[in-house]
Amino acid sequence: MHPLGAEPLARTAMLFTPIRLRAVVARNRIMSSPMCQYQSVDGAPTDWHLVHFGRFAAGGAGIVFGEETAVEPRGRKTYDCAGLYKDEHVAAYRRFAEFVRSMGALPAMQLGHCGRKAATQGAMQGFAPLTEEDARAGRPAWQGLSASAIPDRPGGIVPLAMDRDDIKSNLAAWREAAQRSADAGFDICEIHGAHGYLISQFLSPVSNRRTDAYGASLDGRMRFPLEVVDAVRAAWPADRPLFFRLSAVEGAGGEWVMPDTIAFARALKEHGVDVIDCSSGGITGPGELPAVPRVPGFQVGYASLVRQHAGVPTVAVGMIAEAAHAERVLQDGHADLIAIARELMYDPNWPMHAARELGHPDPYSLLPPSEAFRLRLREAQVREVAPGSAVSIPFAHGEEVPYSWERKYADPRGDG
Repeated sequence: MHPLGAEPLARTAMLFTPIRLRAVVARNRIMSSPMCQYQSVDGAPTDWHLVHFGRFAAGGAGIVFGEETAVEPRGRKTYDCAGLYKDEHVAAYRRFAEFVRSMGALPAMQLGHCGRKAATQGAMQGFAPLTEEDARAGRPAWQGLSASAIPDRPGGIVPLAMDRDDIKSNLAAWREAAQRSADAGFDICEIHGAHGYLISQFLSPVSNRRTDAYGASLDGRMRFPLEVVDAVRAAWPADRPLFFRLSAVEGAGGEWVMPDTIAFARALKEHGVDVIDCSSGGITGPGELPAVPRVPGFQVGYASLVRQHAGVPTVAVGMIAEAAHAERVLQDGHADLIAIARELMYDPNWPMHAARELGHPDPYSLLPPSEAFRLRLREAQVREVAPGSAVSIPFAHGEEVPYSWERKYADPRGDG
């Protein structure tokens, strides 16, 4: 049985209804989730980013994020992480935003700061710490920042416990990056407060052992994250929506749990956050919290609870790969948007295929007009020949070769 039941779906697919977010409107509820690429050059995006993320917009997604983008150089995990920490970056990101918008999608920027997860190699190297060999190659390690001087992993670099001046300068970096995002033409901005990065390091009792106003209690641990929201919201245009990605629960042994998330989500709403993107994990500890099992829709319940108890729109993300599953999440009121990540890597045209499966009257309308025109033409031409009928194909000198079409060739989804 389908994870969320097998009842018949509503006739009109919610997945393909527009959604208004402040003054902007997404053409459908499909969001390409931010996916780090580790191919930036001094923070700036390259042609790879334009092509890689641009194909998701061309494939029909309603909202297209790039990747987590650091607000300052030391906020990157690796030397190849994205960043928006200097004015020279704006033109490169504007090219990205303009292309995504030209394909009919809303361009979205996710801002982040890795905190203590700094100075590593890339994902394909398992985020191993930078070494002396890296330093000799011009990539020395650097000290990260965090709520407390507790390394991310045993034997890792001990981060700098941020004092008031560090907090003040860090908030300025968030504010300036938000302004650059607006200058680059993005329609949506998201603050990355999940996955064990700087903001979640302040939220978690595992990584925040402070006894001042930025720790000691839930309200204290939420103080810096909410100051980040205020800084970004003040710089981000009032008519554009602000998202926030959070880890609803931490990893195995963590201490941040769902009641904390509900309280935090209510505060985020009060501080001007429009949509909460519900993820999980990132910080582990010695506690009894179990690991979240990776099954289709494993984070949908978090989005549902936040939506219900905090009264704020949510994004459901996490191994949602089937169109019927995505539609059921929306129809049952668990979330307002569906974020797709690796499934879009597997099939950038997933939105079009989902539209066909859910009975959309014109799934090709999600594609660029030149592609839609040719696919509609192919479909009309193929249907002129009934499946299984015999036809003669011209060969040479007036000769013809008999040929019988199989059903797969008459199907517009085939390879013809």
